[in-house]
Amino acid sequence: MLKIRLRRMGAKKQPFYRIIVADSRAPRDGAFVEELGYYNPAAEPVELKVDNERAQQWMKNGAQPTDTVRGLLKKAGAID
Repeated sequence: MLKIRLRRMGAKKQPFYRIIVADSRAPRDGAFVEELGYYNPAAEPVELKVDNERAQQWMKNGAQPTDTVRGLLKKAGAID
């Protein structure tokens, strides 16, 4: 099963996340299928960029977003 989830990047105590599509069995920072955008909670104001069209396409094909990513996609306007 494919999941739309966060991949942690950045330095220690300075998290930066990429929003990716990955197999649910893959490790958090392991192999992924496609990168959909990024989320930077440390920036002021918070940075969020998502390719809404690709996110909707992946969800139509059966990819399930995690709870956190679902909230981010709602903020970005990818889902209602």
